[in-house]
Amino acid sequence: MEKPQLKKTVTGVVKLYDPRTWREKGLWWTAGLFVVTYLIVIAILAIFWSRSPATFDIQEKAASLAGANGADAAQLMTGSYTTAAAIGIAETLLNKPGGYLSNDMTPPGVLLDNIPNWEFGALTELRDLSRAMRNEFSRSQTQSVEDKDLQVAEPQFSYDSESWILPSTESEYRTGIAAMYRYFERLSDGNASDGQFFARSDNLRSYLAVAEKRLGSLAQRLSYAVGQAHLDTSLAGDPSARQARPGAGVTENKTPWMEIDDVFFEARGYTWALLHTLEALSIDFEKVLEDKNALVSLQQIIRELENTQNPIWSPMILNGTGFGPMGNHSLVMASYISRANAAIIDLRSLLEKG
Repeated sequence: MEKPQLKKTVTGVVKLYDPRTWREKGLWWTAGLFVVTYLIVIAILAIFWSRSPATFDIQEKAASLAGANGADAAQLMTGSYTTAAAIGIAETLLNKPGGYLSNDMTPPGVLLDNIPNWEFGALTELRDLSRAMRNEFSRSQTQSVEDKDLQVAEPQFSYDSESWILPSTESEYRTGIAAMYRYFERLSDGNASDGQFFARSDNLRSYLAVAEKRLGSLAQRLSYAVGQAHLDTSLAGDPSARQARPGAGVTENKTPWMEIDDVFFEARGYTWALLHTLEALSIDFEKVLEDKNALVSLQQIIRELENTQNPIWSPMILNGTGFGPMGNHSLVMASYISRANAAIIDLRSLLEKG
């Protein structure tokens, strides 16, 4: 056991020197340095992981998938690009910086909310797309048999987005991705009876009808950032219509201040995924769209959605009121989405009437 020692100071005063005291101080300094370093690393990771993923090239993605199967881009069949878009969206959710964050239980993922909301928006579109592929694009008619791989993929992507253990969300989504890979391979394997994709105008209209409702809902929720008095038009246009409970004539809707960025990033994630899907559909449905003289309409929708992915130069989502001195990111996003939604309505009309 070490004994206290006498230590002579610069002034000549003799002080008691205890090694145990200095050892304890050293432990406290080490612990403090560790905590500070840990917090700095967490802060840096949080900033890096909070960046929205960039877009990817659909044609390059499809070509790389074909190359992995020993084929080339010339052998890509109808439906290959849409399937590649679904795979690319799903893989981005799992493989972006920080991985999948919605079910994180440790810092910094558990402290973030913008990217988890972005993930939910992208996941919503992925679920819509996989459902359309299973029920519409891969079937010739209502009495046809479902594709065996899409029958697996669609419910896998519908698994709880926040499950972190037994089984984890990531493991379930990877099972869905594997099923999509098998479907992609069967589309180009030369077997006419094994794997189909039907590019028909009615199939495309059905999918666009879902996207139209999603965009309309997001535009409304974004507009609630500044508050909105909403008239009840639920039964407008049909005098015999009824509803379960009478609605209020006017309802006041305003998004809570702490949820404004959540809605914004959910909309940004959904439009990011929808942008890739529509780019893929413009290739797979090119002949149908040209026959209806509607290809340029779809290209215009894609341009509107590209605006939703512009860089955000502000460190936070601003919520200025109306024509006030401060900008409002939510209303700008709602403007882009509303224009894309209106263009989808026109596109559906073109596909129906030609």
